[in-house]
Amino acid sequence: MDLIDTHCHLDVSDFDADRAEVLAACRAAQVTRIVVPGVDAAGWDGLLALCAREAGLSPALGLHPIYLDQHRPKHVTELAERVQQRRPVAIGEIGLDFFVAELDPARQQSLFEEQLRVAQLANLPVILHVRKAHDQVLATLRRLRVVGGICHAFNGSLAQARHYLELGFKLGFGGMLTYERSNKLRRLARDLPLEAIVLETDAPDMTVASHRGKRNSPAYLPECLAALAEVRGEESELIAAQTTRNALAVLRLD
Repeated sequence: MDLIDTHCHLDVSDFDADRAEVLAACRAAQVTRIVVPGVDAAGWDGLLALCAREAGLSPALGLHPIYLDQHRPKHVTELAERVQQRRPVAIGEIGLDFFVAELDPARQQSLFEEQLRVAQLANLPVILHVRKAHDQVLATLRRLRVVGGICHAFNGSLAQARHYLELGFKLGFGGMLTYERSNKLRRLARDLPLEAIVLETDAPDMTVASHRGKRNSPAYLPECLAALAEVRGEESELIAAQTTRNALAVLRLD
């Protein structure tokens, strides 16, 4: 049973002390592939180097809206250059975050559109970060069509989910499914077609219930799988196989 963590920030300093041990735990837990999204230009070199030296790690490159004040116009040009040189599996993590009030919406929108154009030119999928902005993101994706991608940590409505699916996207579900009080999210995971779902951890953030208050790990992905199987009333093996197929297809992984 091979599992793919479609969203894990394994390159960040939270893992510097024990990254090798975390990777060993992943392999023991049958997490055989991890997608590592970039969030700022300063981190791209380290991320690419990590993915080059460790089997099973796949890089994505992007400029995260949360770090808007760190991004400069030249970084989009550098992103396009890196994509041509290193060919990541996706452009990401990109998107819109209207939850954080101090992040200027207009600047976010401009940066988002510029990165979608990079994805278009490279014919790459995108990994989306969306908070309080699903309608705006969907409207943008209808104007600037890409080959699809993943809406990470999806928490929108069932109707919005269907619009993402029509645009070629899969929806990421992870540690929040393991919390019994995540009623809306668990209903979504139950009601969506299994072909729509990919698994993720977002480690070191958004940890599973069994490690509440502690660092999250990609090795905990089987707990996300178990929660998804529970809410859907389906066998873990079936869900593992289908979510892995979904990830392979949407990110065009070999």
